[in-house]
Amino acid sequence: MCGRFLLTHPNDALARLFDAQPVNDLPQGDRYNICPTQSVAVVVQGAQAAQGAGPRVLTHKRWGFVPHWYKQPNDGPLLINARSETIAQKPAFAQACRTSRCLIPASGFYEWTKDASGHRLPWYITRRDGGVMVFAGVWQDWGAGDARISTCAIVTTQANCATQQIHHRLPVILGPDDWALWLGEQGKGAARLMQPCAPDVLQFHRVDAAVNSNKATGAQLIEKIV
Repeated sequence: MCGRFLLTHPNDALARLFDAQPVNDLPQGDRYNICPTQSVAVVVQGAQAAQGAGPRVLTHKRWGFVPHWYKQPNDGPLLINARSETIAQKPAFAQACRTSRCLIPASGFYEWTKDASGHRLPWYITRRDGGVMVFAGVWQDWGAGDARISTCAIVTTQANCATQQIHHRLPVILGPDDWALWLGEQGKGAARLMQPCAPDVLQFHRVDAAVNSNKATGAQLIEKIV
């Protein structure tokens, strides 16, 4: 799964990377400990997306997908991840998987192992090339009027042979050649993208347990410890 991630790449750089029009109220600044229910940057197709002609938009959504049948956002489990193996069949995600896919940029993410005493040991995982990590995501609006919120979840798959020593799940990480297909700009066939990335794409190292707190922040959270 993916329960925490970070984004330190600037919004203007992200807009250029994705050839997307940024909205005015994107989250600002380096964010070293993004947690569920917080607002996250996402790339979606614009108003003309259904016809394949809409521009991409860099916008933001609440991380924590809310199914349409919830009467309140907290009526059921907090759906921060969607399993690739079942996403097309699960009632919560089936429609979004077909029509409302997004790209979720990150600079890296955290996972945890446990020591012999059961203490949680955090790891920082990032791209080996230092580039933007792009998660496959799905999104959906919930509610109406002033109560309307736009929500998203990260799609996950089985870990690759490099990261399985840390966790058995891994976000679906898309390369630039995959973005248009995932967004629906190149028609059907996005299901084939829901695979683990190659083992040599990622690198990882242990970081301090300070990141175990969802209130922790700052660049020191990703510093390597032995």
